[in-house]
Amino acid sequence: MKTVIVVGNGMVGYKFCEKFAAQYKGEDFKIIVFGEEPRPAYDRVHLSEFFENQDAKALELAPAEWYQENGIDLIVDERISEIHRKSKTVTTAKEREFSYDYLVLATGSSAFVPPIKGVEKEGVFVYRTIEDLEGMLGYAAKLKAKNPNARAAVLGGGLLGLEAGKAVMDMGLEPHIVEFAPKLMPRQLDSRSSNVLQLKLESIGLNIHLSKATNQILGNGAIVGLEFGEDDVLDVEMLVVSAGIRPRDELGKTCGLEMGVRGGIVVDNKMQTSDPNIFAIGEVALYNQMIFGLVAPGYDMAGVAVNQILGNTEELMPAEIDMSTKLKLIGVDVASFGEPFMPASKGHSVIFENKTKHLYKRINVSLDGKSLLGGILVGDASDYNMLHQVYLNGMPIPEDPAQLILPATEGGAFGSALDLPDNAQICSCENVSKGQICGAIKDGSCEDLAEVISSTKASTSCGGCKPMVTDLVNETLKSLGKTVKNVLCEHFEYSRQELYAIIKAKKLTSFNEILDTCGSGHGCETCKPAVSSILASLYNVTPNKEDVTQDTNDKFLANIQRNGTYSVVPRIAGGEITPEDLIVLGKIGSKYNLYTKITGGARIDFFGAELNDLPAIWKELIAAGFESGHAYGKSLRTVKSCVGSTWCRYGLDESISFAIELENRYKGLRSPHKLKGGVSGCIRECAEARGKDFGVIAVEGGWNLYVGGNGGATPKHAQLLAEKIDNETVIKYLDRYLIYYIQTAAPLMRTAAWLDKLEGGIEQLKKIVIEDSLNIVDDLEKEMQFLVEAYECEWKQAIENDETKKRFQHFVNSDDRDDNLVFVPLRDQKMPELWKD
Repeated sequence: MKTVIVVGNGMVGYKFCEKFAAQYKGEDFKIIVFGEEPRPAYDRVHLSEFFENQDAKALELAPAEWYQENGIDLIVDERISEIHRKSKTVTTAKEREFSYDYLVLATGSSAFVPPIKGVEKEGVFVYRTIEDLEGMLGYAAKLKAKNPNARAAVLGGGLLGLEAGKAVMDMGLEPHIVEFAPKLMPRQLDSRSSNVLQLKLESIGLNIHLSKATNQILGNGAIVGLEFGEDDVLDVEMLVVSAGIRPRDELGKTCGLEMGVRGGIVVDNKMQTSDPNIFAIGEVALYNQMIFGLVAPGYDMAGVAVNQILGNTEELMPAEIDMSTKLKLIGVDVASFGEPFMPASKGHSVIFENKTKHLYKRINVSLDGKSLLGGILVGDASDYNMLHQVYLNGMPIPEDPAQLILPATEGGAFGSALDLPDNAQICSCENVSKGQICGAIKDGSCEDLAEVISSTKASTSCGGCKPMVTDLVNETLKSLGKTVKNVLCEHFEYSRQELYAIIKAKKLTSFNEILDTCGSGHGCETCKPAVSSILASLYNVTPNKEDVTQDTNDKFLANIQRNGTYSVVPRIAGGEITPEDLIVLGKIGSKYNLYTKITGGARIDFFGAELNDLPAIWKELIAAGFESGHAYGKSLRTVKSCVGSTWCRYGLDESISFAIELENRYKGLRSPHKLKGGVSGCIRECAEARGKDFGVIAVEGGWNLYVGGNGGATPKHAQLLAEKIDNETVIKYLDRYLIYYIQTAAPLMRTAAWLDKLEGGIEQLKKIVIEDSLNIVDDLEKEMQFLVEAYECEWKQAIENDETKKRFQHFVNSDDRDDNLVFVPLRDQKMPELWKD
């Protein structure tokens, strides 16, 4: 029996064990794994999730039992201190000796701590292990007990630094990111994309300090600040160092292996070091003069080492390593692939930038415009997987490459995921191809997405490829004539429609109750808002009940703007407002120095409100008889009207009165996406009713009711549901239509897209809503009436609850304001200062 000793039980060390166990079932090898941490391998990529529940078990890649079941000896909390190459033995820090035939060094890396004066002070941490995080949590708790407004800095604005910034914020400390370079994520992003990312991060509460060289850490024993220059000091009471990594290569140095000039153990394409019996994998290995800090190359290295030890010597590490990556940093999509930075001599760049929505997309194409060479995505990386595949496989691109980031059609510029070649690498972490994913369905070994993931391991590491894996599975199932089950996310094995029915039947009333009853895990950014929307649609509960599961706009009951201020839009039903109410609005706008505009939905919008001022503004509005206009919610926004027969000589009916009635009936109605209505007094259509989710147009003999329209990026005319009906019938049909849409639509699906996907389209909807073909209209009407009667103004709730009001503070437990806001004049009003290029 040959003994393989693996030094290091991090993600790559574990992957070596997993691949070995999967490929070899005999008794000729014995594997011993040493980990210096007190627990089995865990997912360091998602380390920041530890702050959500402080459950180390949830991050485990495999329990200790897994190692036993696969015949692997796992020794934790014991470090290898020496390698004796001549005797082929290792010695541990506990002075125990073990013999090996093959040695695999998977010691990874450690946090690089710059040689800054004072770095040894109390309150200085690195962000690397669960123990580091536990130390940070304990120290932060002590700080907050003494000073509720305590501040912490993170040294480093790279990937880990930004994750650490989120961790600091989650601990209730005021977060500051300090970066030596003039931009965030300098290795992955260009200046413009970094600026967009910075604006987004600042809007959610992170303070960014760029081009800062820290001279020393101030304090007598414990940190009290960072000094950048003589008069440049940042007062902080805690510091998290995340300034990069250094390979843990000390064992290689002491035993005489060939080392890189700047560190790392030199390996060849077999992952062998200068000693053929010793392999190095992961962040300790120097391959082609590079240390690779991503999980995917480390997993590939693990696979190569396994094959070499088992005699499959043709398995070699490729010369070129793809460093493309997609991440979600503090809820913000960031991705880069291929060559993110493009010299003009090599190709052209196509750039799309929308700072108001914190979006940046850049693709680099060859000089002849035929090949995709790389790109950067910030804010929306939904196209990353397909763009990455186009780049990797040299697939043709549109004659106008801009279509790749600005799709001209509903389906975008990409074809089906099935158009990719079978050898296209879909999951780079686990090296899973399109052929393997589709083949698992075609050969009958797997029936659904969960089984494919379990069988192939695709998407089980970083999860970035999950959307494309899902598309491939669904498209393959469809091609075989099988039903595709559309689940909400990995935490709920149900579609939104199914989950809606379960929550309703079981009368579940909170996210945690729903998760415990029919979900798993802790939830995510996909399911939390979706479940909150379902609860609101069923019970008309406002976002104030469970604000932690809401999107930012719903959480703060206002739309966040590009400089971190908010807009306030009171409801003005039908656009009708008295002169006295206009005077009140004018006084409020003047008092709080707000930019004021009449919206496209015939309302008055205030911009530039600071978070601290929102409750005070709402209080004055409510006192004057106004209420929330829900301009921030996935709910009814407005019912626009013309003046109709009240004033217009062409008007056939009272469009204003009916618009007010409809808006007041459906106000606060939560739905899968926002809703807009319109009422026009004649076919001249001044209220643009056919561009709305529901529209009513007066004709001779009554009203024509239209549904399923919308404006936006893909405008769609509403379709005729019923002709020449009276007010009561319009409301009856609208009640049924809206509840049926709410019950059956997917998350974030507008009524236009929903109606397009409804089997049978408008004719089927007529049968359901008008003819009651499903025998459900009585229930639909009852549900709507319940929601109408359950309505409460969430602004009023917020100002009457002291605990809720605490949410509207820029700083935790402090009334201090954001002193970074800068406005400039705009005609007779103001606007946020323009961004600098």
